[in-house]
Amino acid sequence: MNILTMNKIAACGTDRLGGGYTVGDAVENPEGILVRSASLHEMEFPASLLAVARAGAGVNNIPLDRCSEAGIVVFNTPGANANAVKELVIAGLLLASRKVVPAIDWARTLKGQGAEVGKLVEKGKGQFAGPEIMGKKLGVIGLGAIGVLVANAAQALGMDVYGYDPYLSVDAAWKLSRSVHHAANLEQIFAECDYITLHLPLTPDTRDTISAKSIASMKDGVRILNFARGELVNSEDMKAALADGKVAAYVVDFPSDEMLNVENVVAIPHLGASTPESEDNCAVMAADELKAYLEQGIIRNSVNYPNMETAKSTAVRVCVLHRNIPTMLAQISTLISEDGLNIDTMTNRSKKDYAYTVLDVAEDVSEATLDKIRAVEGVIRVRKI
Repeated sequence: MNILTMNKIAACGTDRLGGGYTVGDAVENPEGILVRSASLHEMEFPASLLAVARAGAGVNNIPLDRCSEAGIVVFNTPGANANAVKELVIAGLLLASRKVVPAIDWARTLKGQGAEVGKLVEKGKGQFAGPEIMGKKLGVIGLGAIGVLVANAAQALGMDVYGYDPYLSVDAAWKLSRSVHHAANLEQIFAECDYITLHLPLTPDTRDTISAKSIASMKDGVRILNFARGELVNSEDMKAALADGKVAAYVVDFPSDEMLNVENVVAIPHLGASTPESEDNCAVMAADELKAYLEQGIIRNSVNYPNMETAKSTAVRVCVLHRNIPTMLAQISTLISEDGLNIDTMTNRSKKDYAYTVLDVAEDVSEATLDKIRAVEGVIRVRKI
């Protein structure tokens, strides 16, 4: 199989694909794509392409609607970079409090003062005084893989942590410290917390989660951290809140022209996942997801199609990506039966407008039967493994 790499992918990941794979940045007619930050929005996808695996969590660089319509399964790697981001968020809490960045910049101006540097430091350091984080209230908005780690770490550092996530998974709930308070809504976070950190995806509903309206309901001198997506915060509203002191500090890992060189803004150049450990974890996870789908039809951590992790029970597996509409299962199973074949197991999963049906059969399925399934209205892609 051919795998096209759109960015440099760590060898510890690509090596897991094993024999039978050709991997590189000039591969033609790929069945799979491994990508990090490269944009695929203008790319013309070949008919051979079955899947795209993003070595990272965000998929804004991938045209999800177009992939779904073409039967291209898109994977991401949630949690693979979670520890790296968590560590930088904890650093961000300290940077927001202790004015470390402007203090360092000021200290550099003392170069050349010779023996007077010590005296100047003692005289000028008061302008950079800032509060400790211990005992302060932290609001964590979004309790996915990263948010849970941040909440637990902040709690261990002595902060009073409030978490909000209306879609909290059972797995995340098990990992969350029992000392973290459950916030009933965003308004409670805004009204009560001294620090607020964002860990939610960017969607039409979450864009501008932090805006003039939400800021107005916050404590005076609130400190806000954004290590999720820049557009979650309205830049103009944030600048106004910083200017009048309503917001004491804003730490953002997604610099924009509007936020650069603004007083009390710490703009970090998207370093959240920039650790060798994180890049290796993402590469391994993305390669494993791609391999499992191409070889077994298993879908794990897809963002556009439903997950399906049932192992093959027979020698032949028929994988059908289709629209989530009535009578689809009956039509597919009938066509298999008409070919004189017995279905050992049939698994169906759905996700919003799309669904995935997998049939394990004991004997080979003819191309003629596969073509009949392809002809069913609503079927997007059929393949046999």
